[in-house]
Amino acid sequence: MYKKLLVPIDGSAFSERAVRESIALARQLGAEITGFIAEPEAPLPAVGRPAPMIALETRQHDARVGRHAVDVLLGFEAQARNAGVGFRGCYTQSQRIPEAIAAAAQEHGCDVIVIATHDRGPLRELFFGSHTKRLMARTKIPLLVLH
Repeated sequence: MYKKLLVPIDGSAFSERAVRESIALARQLGAEITGFIAEPEAPLPAVGRPAPMIALETRQHDARVGRHAVDVLLGFEAQARNAGVGFRGCYTQSQRIPEAIAAAAQEHGCDVIVIATHDRGPLRELFFGSHTKRLMARTKIPLLVLH
């Protein structure tokens, strides 16, 4: 069955469901988990800002999102290890979240993606889109979607 689960999370209380459910599933299947976070890239600089200031702000942004990702993944790892589930964590920076998730699943040889979805409703989805739907269109790897 499934031996390598990719579990994209963002550190929100909402993503805790994906953490809990994926650990329970991995235990049942004897699978391992790759926890994954796609952090936003640094915003584009304002026109006319000096290059040294832009470089400093970019470094600060990278350090901040890197710390956030590591902290969240360490928490996920602790829960997985306590449950006897193998775990590895990774993160990237991207504005294209579904593509980053699909690429991570491919890169790490995962055979299923376990993802939590917000179920925003049709009107909010129209304005904000759905990472889950876009992910389904970009990967052939099975998705387990948690509502």
